[in-house]
Amino acid sequence: MITDKAGKIVDGLWYFGRQESGIYLLEGSSCSMIISGGMNWILPEVLDQMERFGIDEQRIEKLLILHAHFDHIGLVPFFKRRLPRLTVYASAPAWRIINNPEAIDTINRFSRTTAEYRDRAHVLDIYDCAWRFDVGGVTVAEGDVIDCGDNDVRIIETPGHSSCSVSAYVPAKKALFPSDGGGIPHRGGIIASGNSNYTLFQQSLEKLSSLEVDLLGADHGGYMTGEDARRFIGRTIDVARDFRKLMEELYCRMGSVDSAVDELIIQARASRPDFFLPSRILRGVYGQMLRHVAAMMDEGRQEGPHVPGEPGT
Repeated sequence: MITDKAGKIVDGLWYFGRQESGIYLLEGSSCSMIISGGMNWILPEVLDQMERFGIDEQRIEKLLILHAHFDHIGLVPFFKRRLPRLTVYASAPAWRIINNPEAIDTINRFSRTTAEYRDRAHVLDIYDCAWRFDVGGVTVAEGDVIDCGDNDVRIIETPGHSSCSVSAYVPAKKALFPSDGGGIPHRGGIIASGNSNYTLFQQSLEKLSSLEVDLLGADHGGYMTGEDARRFIGRTIDVARDFRKLMEELYCRMGSVDSAVDELIIQARASRPDFFLPSRILRGVYGQMLRHVAAMMDEGRQEGPHVPGEPGT
């Protein structure tokens, strides 16, 4: 089952937001923790949902950033300012990004561009949710455990979608939160999102595939339970392999990354006209992926034959 309806998923776990972007609230015996940071323009819905479901904000003592892309950390500054005791957790590469002035500028600019694209720019003018330099916290890495009482959270490093990506796994609930590092569910399909390093993205998916999962919380598209949750990472592995093969074929046929990106955008808009990212940002995403795949192919031509669709080393 897949849903993007706000509310309780199971005892001690909630979903808030909307189809384009969501966050999770994990309630442990000692405190509550927000998992992922969403897009800042979903804030009115999140606050309304928390109030409607009677969430005690004073129990929220922790927030975990899964990666530092603008559409996954938008609510972090607001909640840190609203709840000064809040401890923010992120990987070392994520902290380097969100302490970099150029990155902060890009995060705020992309947030506004996307909000304008979705006719939600007014939210950014009402709420204090822009990134500045007042958010600090704790660094997490592979194997770390964040203590929430009876619902501890295990950290798994899953680079590839971004260099700073981590996934969260809650063994007590067999719940996995891979963010975009696990693929993006959209309208019954999956988007393979190996933005920064497609090969590492595929390797991270294989790493996640060994986990026992009854619940999978995505950042875009909602959450899934039961067989849909158990099959999702395996499905993403297949989609990622096929999409890599498509990128390789387009690059071979068109002879340049830019031309292949143009074709990918045409195909994406035809198949997903309602996707939340504007074409300008989508172009950057596809460009990153194709440059990596093209470089691996060019290297392979120098070293010997390469099998399309197979990850490089």
